[in-house]
Amino acid sequence: MPKISVIIPLLNKGPYIKRALDSVFAQNFKGFEVIVIDGGSMDDGPDIVKKYGDNRIKFMRQGGKGVSAARNHAVNACSSDLIAFLDADDEWLPKHLGTIIELREKFPQAGAYTTAYKIKERNGNLRWAKYRSIPPSPWEGLIPNYFRSAALGEFPVWTSAACIPKNVFMEMGGFVEDAWWGEDADLWGKIALTYPIAFSWEWGAIYHWDSEGRACGRPSLEVEPFVTTANNAIKRGLVPENQLSDVKEYVARKEIYRAACNLSVGDNKNAYSILQRIDTKFFPIRINLLVIVSKFPAVFSKIVIRYLLDF
Repeated sequence: MPKISVIIPLLNKGPYIKRALDSVFAQNFKGFEVIVIDGGSMDDGPDIVKKYGDNRIKFMRQGGKGVSAARNHAVNACSSDLIAFLDADDEWLPKHLGTIIELREKFPQAGAYTTAYKIKERNGNLRWAKYRSIPPSPWEGLIPNYFRSAALGEFPVWTSAACIPKNVFMEMGGFVEDAWWGEDADLWGKIALTYPIAFSWEWGAIYHWDSEGRACGRPSLEVEPFVTTANNAIKRGLVPENQLSDVKEYVARKEIYRAACNLSVGDNKNAYSILQRIDTKFFPIRINLLVIVSKFPAVFSKIVIRYLLDF
């Protein structure tokens, strides 16, 4: 019985899937299974997977329902009670799964486990994620304040670096399937509202911004799922008092991002309306600058927005 089930959603990632799978099979920890779930690839990705001929790989198909539905479906086929996720265009370092197992043993009360990750940018540079409000390396432990960390820096938990106990995944309802962006941030936020999250500075994953076909390149005009999740939790009194202000700031950051995306596609009126509703102590200067930018033509706005969104 494997200790960890690794889920890799696949859709037209032929140029990258071998890199992802090789990084899994290079792990120092070997007690895993791999579930590759294909969403209807039109390239050679599925053939590359099948050539491995390793009985630890389960290949499944689920056509056209999106990455969240694919991940949720694959969880039902997992044999273990720990679920690790890896996007087909990302990769792991050899100690990733071993570190996850160690975190699980040290912090069994956690609702998710993650190693640190680096980002491969489109210009080829490899850099650390911009972590904030996390004790410096080589610290490991329960993240002191997930929402402050997420509000002030890049995600402290990224999907390709994270692992979730299966019972927690089911309790949270898995990945929301009716959103085209932010579904992973919604799941981590839901978990963080209920459970502590364990973190290790061991470099475990590389997130490839340089890969083609990343959804993050699309205009983000819709409300992110976690904004709705958080606002509902606040109204129902489900957010602990000591987390309330930081949850609100995290929501504010997401709405600032949405306003900026509206500006980038020329929808200045909607962007201005969003900015007027944001309540924040962390980002008033950013909001004021975006309000000013909304008065200028879109060509100028895009240059300034790119700078403002570099948190």
